[in-house]
Formats: sequence, C-alpha cells, structure tokens
Amino acid sequence: MRNRYLLISAILLSLAVCTQTFAQSAATTSAPGKMGKITQVTDTKKVCMVTNKTSDKDLFPVKVDGKTYYGCCEMCKTALTNDPSQRSSVDPVSKKQVDKSQAVIGASANGDVLYFENEANLKAYNSEAGH
Repeated sequence: MRNRYLLISAILLSLAVCTQTFAQSAATTSAPGKMGKITQVTDTKKVCMVTNKTSDKDLFPVKVDGKTYYGCCEMCKTALTNDPSQRSSVDPVSKKQVDKSQAVIGASANGDVLYFENEANLKAYNSEAGH
C-alpha cells in the first residue's frame, strides 16, 4: 500500500513539474523575430516538442506514424500521441507548416525553440532579425 502511495505521489509530482514547465514556456516564448540570435539544435532528443524548450537531458521518444517526436513528461507524451497540432509548427520565415520531427530546429539562449523547413530559413531568420 505504501508503494502505491509513493507511485501516485511521483506521478502527480511529474505532472505538476511538466505543467509548470508548459506554463512557463507559454508565458516566456517570444514572438518570432524577437528571440534574438538562434542556433541550430543538432540533438533533437533534447527538445520537448510540446513546450518547445530545450533540455539538458534526453527526453522521452514518442513514435507516431513512423516519426519520432520528444516530450519531457507523460503529459507531453500523451499530447504528442493524441493531438496532431502538437507535432507541427509554422516556419517563421516561409510561414509554411512543418513537421517537428523533420524540421531544422533553432534555439535561443534561453532555450525557446523555433522550427524551420531547412537550414537556409534558419539563416534567413537570423539575418532578418539583424543578427
């Protein structure tokens, strides 16, 4: 019985942390063009594709339709599995819809990420922003 309470407590704590991370991300994500210089992320396993933030650790892989996405917690894993809108974003340069698992990902110094169709668009974004 004690183990059950510990497990339930751990799950609730995990959900609380993820929810807090998501809320902070939503509150602090800058509008495109206002993020400053961004650099290309080469290790997509360190990007939560729901909160759109980078992490210091490898995140949970979520396979959907043969593609791999990453989430930081169970809530994010569920969102990626069940909500197709969580698996795509809009390239801030081309304004086209991009699949997050296939996108070139750029991160700001504070860990916010943007998704691009290609490296040329990431470079153009930095040029347009005056960086």
